[in-house]
Formats: sequence, C-alpha cells, structure tokens
Amino acid sequence: MKRILFAGAVSIAAATQAFAADLPPPMAPPPRAPAAYVPVAPPWSWSGIYIGLNGGYGFGNSTWSTSTLAIASGSFSTNGPQFGVTVGGNYQIGQLVLGLEGDYDWQNIRGTNTSAPCSSIGINFGGGSGGCDTASNWIATFRGRVGYAFDRLMVYGTAGGAGTDIKTSSGSLPWASSTEFGWTAGGGVEGAITDNLLAKVEYLYADFGNATCSSSTNCGVPNATVSLKESMVRVGLNYKFDY
Repeated sequence: MKRILFAGAVSIAAATQAFAADLPPPMAPPPRAPAAYVPVAPPWSWSGIYIGLNGGYGFGNSTWSTSTLAIASGSFSTNGPQFGVTVGGNYQIGQLVLGLEGDYDWQNIRGTNTSAPCSSIGINFGGGSGGCDTASNWIATFRGRVGYAFDRLMVYGTAGGAGTDIKTSSGSLPWASSTEFGWTAGGGVEGAITDNLLAKVEYLYADFGNATCSSSTNCGVPNATVSLKESMVRVGLNYKFDY
C-alpha cells in the first residue's frame, strides 16, 4: 500500500513539473513612468537698470569765517529732512556687483549760530538780531558702487562727486546762494524684495568745501567764507528692469 502511495505522489509531481514547463513565461512588470521634468530656475542677477525714490535725514555742521573782521563762528550744527529720486545700473560678475548711481534730492538743511561773534554781525550791519545762518535746499550725487552679493542680499561701498547750494544769511538780511561741488562716500545694504523691487538702507558723507558770501548786504560781513559738511542716512525703493 505504501509503495502505491509513493508511486502516485511521484507521478503527480512529475506531471506538475511538465505542466509548468508548458506554461508561458510570466509577464514583465509595466515600465515606470518617467519623472516629470522640472526646469532649474536661473540664478537671480543684480544686473540691470533701475529707478526709484529715496528719503531720509541729513545732519552735519557749518563754519563761518572772514579775514576782514577776524570773525570765526566755530562749528555749528545743521540738519533737516530730504527726499528725492534715484537712477542707476548694475553689472554682476560672479558675486561681485559693479554699478553707477545718481540721485537728486530736495532737502531742508539749516542751522544757526547766535553766539558771539555771530550775534553781533547783523546788529553791526543792519541785519536785526544777527547770527550766522547756513542752509541748503538741494543735493545731488553721482557715484560708483562696488558690492558683494549673497544671492538676493548685497552689501556695497560707494564714492563719487556731489553738489549742493549753500545759502547764507544773517538775521533778517536776504539770503545769498552759491552752488558748490565736493565729494561723497559711504556704504549700504540692499535686498531684492521681488525679482524687480529692490530696497536699501545707506549712509553717505559729503564735504562741499567753502562758499563765499561776498556782500555784507546778505551776510552782514564782506567776503565771509562758509563751509558745509553733511551726513545722510536714508532708505530707498527701486524698480529694476529685466536685464
């Protein structure tokens, strides 16, 4: 009986192997769908032309002197707000950014020294209460810029030329005005809010040398030499055109 069962099991196994050999090979798994192509965005660049607005505060000092009457005012403070327009352009090489920038600002810079000897100027020359008054209504700069970019953030230094009007008077005497040119230098931080909108914070120092108020009708003394030095802290918002 055992022999019959063993022989039957062997026969079934052999038949199963023969049947399996006659079956077609299993189907290969379907091919995987290719991954969707995602284009790599080009790196953002500072290169391009831009225009914008700036505003801030100017503060500095002025001095009056004249050899005619041996008068020297000493240094006194001048300050006031400013607001204007900016235009410029950048070209980026690696992380180095080279640029040119110009701006023109209205400002209301003014300071008065009423201590001696300024207090006596207007009284002696018909100017009322007297004093050394220095003011400025505008400032313009044209500068080169060198920056280092950290993608959309850049730190930069800047230097160039500057011009302003130095206005002088004493007491109730009329103002005299002289356009003077000097130099300016400073630095700042600028960031890209969007691909086209840039914001910056900067500091500039400007030295305009000396202006001369030649008439005592304006300044109370003949040939007064007046200096103006100005620091500016301002913010700016610029629109950069696509390069």
